[in-house]
Formats: sequence, C-alpha cells, structure tokens
Amino acid sequence: MLLAVVAAGVFYVRKRPHLVTPWKSVLKRKRGMISIMVLACYVVIGLSDSIHFRLALESGGNGTETHYATEVISLFDLAAKPLRQQVEKTYSAPFSHQLYVKEMQKAEDGSLVYDYPRLKYGASHLENPSDKRDDIQQTMLDATLLSVVLVLLVYMAHSLLASWRNKSTVLTQAGRIIKGQSAYPLQTFYLMLFLLIMVTANLIALSANYHVFGTDKVGQDVLYQALKSVRTGLVIGTVTTLVMLPLAILLGIAAGYFRGWIDDLIQYIYTTLNSIPGVLLIAAAVLILQVYMNNNPDQFATIAERADMRLLFLCIILGVTSWTGLCRILRAETLKLREAEYVLASRALGASNFSILHKHILPNLMHLVMIAVVLDFSGLVLAEAVLSYVGVGVDPSMISWGNMINSARLEMARDPVVWWSLTAAFISMFILVLAANLFADVVRDAFDPRMQGAR
Repeated sequence: MLLAVVAAGVFYVRKRPHLVTPWKSVLKRKRGMISIMVLACYVVIGLSDSIHFRLALESGGNGTETHYATEVISLFDLAAKPLRQQVEKTYSAPFSHQLYVKEMQKAEDGSLVYDYPRLKYGASHLENPSDKRDDIQQTMLDATLLSVVLVLLVYMAHSLLASWRNKSTVLTQAGRIIKGQSAYPLQTFYLMLFLLIMVTANLIALSANYHVFGTDKVGQDVLYQALKSVRTGLVIGTVTTLVMLPLAILLGIAAGYFRGWIDDLIQYIYTTLNSIPGVLLIAAAVLILQVYMNNNPDQFATIAERADMRLLFLCIILGVTSWTGLCRILRAETLKLREAEYVLASRALGASNFSILHKHILPNLMHLVMIAVVLDFSGLVLAEAVLSYVGVGVDPSMISWGNMINSARLEMARDPVVWWSLTAAFISMFILVLAANLFADVVRDAFDPRMQGAR
C-alpha cells in the first residue's frame, strides 16, 4: 500500500510542471542528494523485510500435500541468514572471539578452568585469536577495494549512457562528471555512493566471521536486530503520517476557510484532544487491543500476525492523536490566504468554494504539509522507541529500536557494562532521523513560495 501511494504520487507529480520543478531542485542540492540516498537504503531494507512467507518443508513420505514451517521469515532474513542463525550462548563484545562473562570450563588436560569461553561462530575460523586484528584489516581492505571497483563500473556505465544520449565521446562525458559540469551534484552522488557501498560491503564481509555489534543476552547478533528494526521504524513513521494527513488537512483548511461554527467545532475537537495526555490514550488503546487478541487467539495463525496487528493499531492510534499540531498550523495559514487578493478575485468571479480550495488554498499550503510530514516522521520514529520503552509500544516479540533500548536499560547497570545494544539502536535511529531532517530542510526551501526568489 505504501509503495502504491508513492507510485501514485510520482505519477501525479510528473504530469504537473509546477511540482516537477521543486522536486528537481531538491535533487540539485547536495543535502537533498545525500539524504535521499540514505533514506533509500533504509527503504530497501524495510521493503525486503516486509515480504513475509513460510518455507515449504521437505516431504518425508509419498504424499502430495505440502507442509510449511511455522516460522515466518522475510526476504531480508534469507539475505541475512548467517546473522540470523549464528546465535551464541550469551553476551559477546563487538568483534570478540570469546564470551563477555567467565565460565567454569574443562581444559585440555581435564582440569577445570574459570575463563572466557570461545565463541561458537565469532572468529571461529581463526586458530590463533591474536591474528584477529590482521584478519579484520585484510577483510576491510578487500571490501573497500571491491567497493571502488563497483563504483567505477557504475561510473563507466553512466558515462557510456550519457555519451550515447548526447552523441559525444565517453571521455567527454566522464570529464563533465568529474568537473561537476552537470545540473545535478554528481560528484556528491558518487562520493556518497562509494561510502554507502563501502559500508555495506564491509558489514557483509565482516559479519560473515564476526559479530560486528556483538551479541545480546540470548546470543543473537545485535547488528541483525538493528537492521530488522528498520522496517518497524519506517512503518510507524509512514503509516501514521498517512492516517494523520487527511484529518489535519481537511479539518485545518475547513476551519480556516469557512470560519464560524465550523471553526469553533474543529477548535473544540482538537483542543479537547490536546488536553488528554497522548500516552494515556495510546496505552488504553493498546491494552484494549491486547485484551481482544488474548480473548480471540484463533484469529491469529502466527505470532508475526499478532505483532503486525498491534503495530498497525499503534499506527492508527498515533495518527488519530497527532494530527492536531498540523491542523492548527494549516488553520492559521488558511485564515491568512482566504483574504489574499487572488482568492477574493476568484470569489468575485463566481468560483466555487471547492475550486478555490483546490486551486488556490491547498497548493499554497503544500510546503507546510511536506515539512510537517518529514518532521513528524522523525518524531514518530523516536516516539516508537519511547512507547516501547514504557511497555505500550510494539509487540515484545517484534524487533524494534524501542525494544532494543528497553532491553538495554538493565544491561547498562551490569558490571562490566554491556553498551553495544544501546549504541547500535542509537546509531541506526540517529542516521535515519538526521537524514529525514536534512531532507525536510531541503524540501522546505524547494516548496516554500517565499524561498523561490532567495535561491
């Protein structure tokens, strides 16, 4: 559904030059190019983790009936199979070859020794753990060289395609890209592409033999958990925004344009809703859903279905309780726009209210809507972490940054401190929220009519 909404939006924008121009200006900004590429990486991970299925089991007899596994997995789980299946006994530090706590174990001579046991998978390919540093450096060097080769291949393919389109030589087009003689910041694009490919290649190469971010209490790879949490954060941010937008836009514009008793009624609604603590509404709604699922377990075939139902219900509740801020902003801006000269002229010429709202009011509010959408997305990603921390967020069985932080609060009180779970969740959220905020800043400059002359 989210992809369908995006595809419909792209199809709608392409046929309207006044919308194509601002989006092109977004791509022409270096910050816009960087933020879009980072967000695209998160979207690819979230999309691959959203295609769920159950694998068919091997038939032991001659029967024709196909049986399926009870575990629900995704395309991302297949791609990250080593991370998912290489489970240790308990905590281990990043790139470690041994457990984080000492245990009583039997030595080669039969005596009992209280020491750190070797990991089952982490650095198990090394006979001598002292060779770990050299092995990590060589692995990173090989992955970086591979990244350089891949970027050069993309660069050559781009130059070849550009030379074919412009009827020029490949060297000429390659030189234009290097010198930055294009309307778009291609130098920034290739630098960012190299960084993204390099990080991806290093993570893939290192995670094959090491736990890059260590393991948690039950021995599961923390890097796998951080990447699996991307889908939860994206769904929370996007679905909640889609629920919030219709309420905020319709009620905000109606209150500002029609005024009178309609304005009084809408103000009463969102003022009353704002007076109730949002956490209490969310907690009450989530607990009601939890009671319903406990009383009707036959309606959910798998644990994943229960978790997704709770996630969808949480998005709806967050959307219903978070539209008031944007509604208030749109109401105030509509009150100003309805007195503009072009609106008064349209009303004097007999234009209908719907025509005025559609052609004059809404287009001049879209820059506010775009900014609010991206900023609210960042806030909702952080809200999921807070709600899961207090126990009213997503299902405990679903991997999310909030659940990682919630499980890490006791780990921070250990001695020695287990810091990597919290660090992995923080880095993942920080990059996503930073990219979304940079994207919002560029979109604001592109869609704000008052900024057109400044650029």
